[in-house]
Amino acid sequence: MLLSKKWLNQYIDVSDLSGEALGDLITKNGIEVESVTNRGEGLSGIVVGRVLSCEKHPEADKLNVTKVDIGECDPVQIVCGAPNVREGQHVIVAKVGARLPGLKIKKAKLRGVESQGMICSLEELGFEKKQIREDEQDGIHTFRESVQVGADVLDLLDLNDEIIELGLTPNRSDCLSLYGIIHEVAAILERPYTLPTADVTSSSPSKVSIELATPNCSYYAAREVKGVTIAESPQWLKNILIAEGVRPINNIVDVTNYVMLEIGQPLHAFDAKKLGNSIVVRQAENGEEMVTLDDVTRTLDSSMMVITDGQTPVAIAGVMGGANTEVDLSTTDIILESAYFDPASVRKTSRTLGLRSDSSARFEKGVDPERVMLALDRAAQLIVELGGGAIHDAVRSGEAESRAREIQVSIDYINKRLGMTLDRQTIVHILERLGLATEGDDVLTVHVPSRRPDLELPADITEEVARLYGYDSLPSTLPASQSKGYLPAINVLRRQTRRLLQGVGLSQAITYSLTSEAHATRFGGETDQLVRLAMPMSEERSVLRTSLVPGLLEAARYNTARQQSNVALYETGRVYTEHGETLPREKERVAGVVTGLWMDHRSQGTRIPVDYFVAKGIVDTLVQTLRLDVTYEAVSMPDMHPGRTANILMDGEVIGYVGQVHPGTSKDVYGMKEVYVFEVDLLALRGDETLLYQDVPRYPSISRDLALVLSREIPAGTVEQTIRQAAGPLLIDLVLFDVYTGENVGADEKSIAFSLKFQDPSRTLQDEEVTAAYETIVEAVRAKHGAKLRV
Repeated sequence: MLLSKKWLNQYIDVSDLSGEALGDLITKNGIEVESVTNRGEGLSGIVVGRVLSCEKHPEADKLNVTKVDIGECDPVQIVCGAPNVREGQHVIVAKVGARLPGLKIKKAKLRGVESQGMICSLEELGFEKKQIREDEQDGIHTFRESVQVGADVLDLLDLNDEIIELGLTPNRSDCLSLYGIIHEVAAILERPYTLPTADVTSSSPSKVSIELATPNCSYYAAREVKGVTIAESPQWLKNILIAEGVRPINNIVDVTNYVMLEIGQPLHAFDAKKLGNSIVVRQAENGEEMVTLDDVTRTLDSSMMVITDGQTPVAIAGVMGGANTEVDLSTTDIILESAYFDPASVRKTSRTLGLRSDSSARFEKGVDPERVMLALDRAAQLIVELGGGAIHDAVRSGEAESRAREIQVSIDYINKRLGMTLDRQTIVHILERLGLATEGDDVLTVHVPSRRPDLELPADITEEVARLYGYDSLPSTLPASQSKGYLPAINVLRRQTRRLLQGVGLSQAITYSLTSEAHATRFGGETDQLVRLAMPMSEERSVLRTSLVPGLLEAARYNTARQQSNVALYETGRVYTEHGETLPREKERVAGVVTGLWMDHRSQGTRIPVDYFVAKGIVDTLVQTLRLDVTYEAVSMPDMHPGRTANILMDGEVIGYVGQVHPGTSKDVYGMKEVYVFEVDLLALRGDETLLYQDVPRYPSISRDLALVLSREIPAGTVEQTIRQAAGPLLIDLVLFDVYTGENVGADEKSIAFSLKFQDPSRTLQDEEVTAAYETIVEAVRAKHGAKLRV
């Protein structure tokens, strides 16, 4: 919302305050001021001139040599290139020594002819092109009404004004008009003020009839003004509209825009002869069309409200009028419309049509029903003053339901929430400054006027007291008691997981949650479980991911394509699947990808490539640090190597997988050779958060190696479980250190070797005890797995 300080000063005296000072006060009291602009900044030496003669330049077809009276002893000669300069015009002249934005005017010679100044367009004075009359957008500005030669143009065009731009929040729709801002500024400054009024004299009854055939219009009023003359608006009106960012058009349209900015009620003027005497407000029919004032054909539907002449739509209610009843130079009779339209209906129509106007912006937030007639009468009065004519009686339909209400709030309630001890007199004084009449002693009854729809609760009244009292005046106090910070368990787990994976050498990656259907169906993703976007921007981002692995592989491919062949990345994030008729099901996972060399110490001659055991070791480090027990089980799954992939199980439940990406997938799809990945359900990694500490053992341990020959089909993990169950409490560590197939073992057999560590924390073990435990283990694996000792 733009606020002209000079316009505001007509209703409340703010002449002693600069725009910056006024803006600071408004901001301090709860409405943010985004900027303050001095319209005349950088301008000087600009006066009104009268063109005495205009002749073609002898050396240039597109230039004119003019003699201009600027109110001094002698006329000045100015060379002008504007196509619309003519003898007898009153124009804007920048004298020699004048300053324009970024320019100082000097004497000059153009094609050998001396020029003593410059005839200016409004654009050269800093006006936006959209604010300039169409016939002057490519030429100079000419004054159409009587002006004094030599007069200061800054005063004439009100350029000695400051524009305050308010950044209004959606709840402060009352300040979308000068009417509301006057109340606000008066409350801040505690100064007397006046408000716009209307004094209308009707000449005769109106023949116009109004029918409301939709519940979305609760009140509609109209007035006829007959015998008007369409003309250009006076300079004062154009100045205000331009300052507020609105382009002047003609006296009728300009008045409706002026009253909308002044009172906050949008209006519309119809050509009475084109409209007729019947006005029907109804919902549009599906497929119904009309041409709006911007010359665009709009296709309507039944959710949109229209104003009709009984049959044909002549306006989209609350949004824009129709071209078929537009006021033009031939108009002599007009019908003014002022109404209350349902905010939700206008908002939906505006969004559906992609058509937003100053009117719809106000109707969407809800106008004040009590100002419907005030705006109508104010506009009719101004139209007669500027364009002549006779006003007919107003015609109305429906009821203007006031939004005035009462709110009960206690003094104690206000003080407790502000942490203050304000007395009743102070609180009541603040509320009355805001125009909120108040009754009662300990419990106040606050009468909220219809213009303040944002005040609904006792908390709203408390906020009004706080902002007018001054936020900087609220006392600063420390909390009476200190509260202990709390981090949810899932956040603790996320942090632990990230620290652990970064500690083993992986770097964090963040990939898109949106992907293509081809990537989403890899690594176990099912087509019928995909969550698809209704309106995707591209096929590459059309579905939600079902796994973190494809995104990590894309990141790894990006790096390897740029000669970064050793890649180790991880990500924690959510994946999504359809879940019946409910919302998509979300799961949080942690995944990683490794490729290239895991260790590359050239000075030591150590070059260890990534393999399955590197990927599995990362998972082992993660789960062991979190004090969890998992097992691995060989598995075949889509896009993974059939002999180098295993499910990760916890308590018999699959919580993830680890393995090599199938060579075909890694090479053909992602352009890499040998890649290993893992993906685990993050929530499954929640372990026992209780930390257990034990003393460093004071007694020595005893180690034994166990080499077994058994069938290749038996997983080493299963054998490890058997060993732990049979060994008893003396076995404190068990490590698989060798797997062998080849000579000296059968074609369908393998040799696996474990290192066993025995220890008792309270005493020194005897060899006999360790031997007995060792033999128990050998007997258990022989009985359960058919294993035999390898010698």
